[in-house]
Amino acid sequence: MKFSKGVIDGLPIGIGYFAVSFSFGIAGSKILSWPLVTLISMTNLTSAGQFAGLQIMQAAGTLIEMIIAMFFINLRYSLMAISLSQKVTPSFGTLQRLLLSVGITDEIYAVAIGSKEKVNPLYFFGLSVLPYLGWSTGTLCGAIAGEILPAILTNALGVALYGMFIAIVVPPMKTHKPTSIAVAIAVALSCAFYYVPVLQNVSAGFAIIICAVIASLLCARFFPIKKTEEAKA
Repeated sequence: MKFSKGVIDGLPIGIGYFAVSFSFGIAGSKILSWPLVTLISMTNLTSAGQFAGLQIMQAAGTLIEMIIAMFFINLRYSLMAISLSQKVTPSFGTLQRLLLSVGITDEIYAVAIGSKEKVNPLYFFGLSVLPYLGWSTGTLCGAIAGEILPAILTNALGVALYGMFIAIVVPPMKTHKPTSIAVAIAVALSCAFYYVPVLQNVSAGFAIIICAVIASLLCARFFPIKKTEEAKA
């Protein structure tokens, strides 16, 4: 579990992050300057949270809406950190664990937790470095391109954002019925907030929060994960 091994394992993640963050950079350049958009990616490293944050900014949402949305969207990283902390070596001190928590993403967590050996600091930092650089530089390139390229081209490239969400959601929907139901509930609620006159007064930020929380709570209540499934996970 050397630093070089972590870098090699993180290379595919870094390449994928560059492509996704390029779309984020283009989307962010429409409301923020390229240094600010790049700073967001350098200090967050959370795709869903950052895209949701942009939507709240575009809708002129409040700081409270932003805080609540980020809390619920990124809450899963706390669970990942707790799980991964059980797999690290004793050499992982407090400072290293704090740095580890910053670098945890869905893909980095999957690679680290799936390793056959205990994760040491050097391996994890190596695993995180290329995804971090890929996410940050991809955002930088996308933000600069968004300011230089004509609007018709940046709007076309912005479609990649929706393609990313489809690629994330559709595969688990095919194999896991509760996921399909959760998506259907969220879509139905989102449409209600858009078309129902009474609900149109709810800000976009709170609408996102309400849709996500209600869909998650309903599926957690009626489709709880059984102990056998938890053991497999």
